[in-house]
Amino acid sequence: MISSLLGIARRYIILFGLVKFCAGLVIGFGLGVYFLPILTAEKGLSDSELTALSAATARQQVWGGTFTRDLPASDAFHWGEGRIHLTKDRAWLDGSVSPGPDYRLYLTKHLVKTKEGFEAARASAVQVGPIKAFENFSLEIPDGINISDFGAVLIWCEAFSAFITAAEISRTL
Repeated sequence: MISSLLGIARRYIILFGLVKFCAGLVIGFGLGVYFLPILTAEKGLSDSELTALSAATARQQVWGGTFTRDLPASDAFHWGEGRIHLTKDRAWLDGSVSPGPDYRLYLTKHLVKTKEGFEAARASAVQVGPIKAFENFSLEIPDGINISDFGAVLIWCEAFSAFITAAEISRTL
């Protein structure tokens, strides 16, 4: 009788250990997907670099917009805030975005405030490039893109097809 009880207990202990191991793998993978981009993110522009960049573009046409946290599709994990600036050859953010994997900056014809809105407008959107820093990032604008053809910028997470933030842009100079 004792040996049969030990056999049953041994099976359940092994089963419990296996379930615990699998749960640990799933949780570890999920945490890795979230934290890896944060740990490997590039350092953003410093305040002096932002000032120098603004001064260097003083004689160029500059477009700007403001990211806010209060968009319908933004939440505690997907947000952006700060001022985005664009010239014919560079885009930079004086602010921050929520950390996450595989963020991309897009130019869109009009302001899009939701995931569904971007998916509908994606055909006419143009990808500027990947965002590698979550604070004060800077990207080169690819050749052939005319900023004046667009009315907004949007940050999108390619890995999870998630809307992060968007801003309407207008010419400031």
